[in-house]
Amino acid sequence: MSEILEPQTFRVTRADLVRYAGASGDFNPIHWSERIATQVGLPGVIAHGMYTMALVGRAVTGWAGAADAVVEFSVRFSRPVPVPDTDSGTEVVVSAVVKDVTDDGLTKLALTATCHGEKVLSMAQATIRKR
Repeated sequence: MSEILEPQTFRVTRADLVRYAGASGDFNPIHWSERIATQVGLPGVIAHGMYTMALVGRAVTGWAGAADAVVEFSVRFSRPVPVPDTDSGTEVVVSAVVKDVTDDGLTKLALTATCHGEKVLSMAQATIRKR
């Protein structure tokens, strides 16, 4: 049976999106303007895809024990992460299942990230070298 790693939960607020936009230079209005986001068919302001990926990366480095233990990491974005204009924002829950442990000490993880119970990434996976 595959080992299931302890899920990690990350809170995402509009303030986080503002900070990420400043750090990344991605000021697309779908990440801060409710009006623009809904005009283009989104449910509201959404988190940056790369910010969501970074949260999953934080979970992976936590399970690995160090950032330099992550050998491979990839995701596909499948659904937006809506972030309401509230103090509590929303939550992204990241979980992983160990799919394989190789003879050379590499652990392959199948990753899942959800928001409100819906998967927001597909084909998410990582390979880590456990310390």
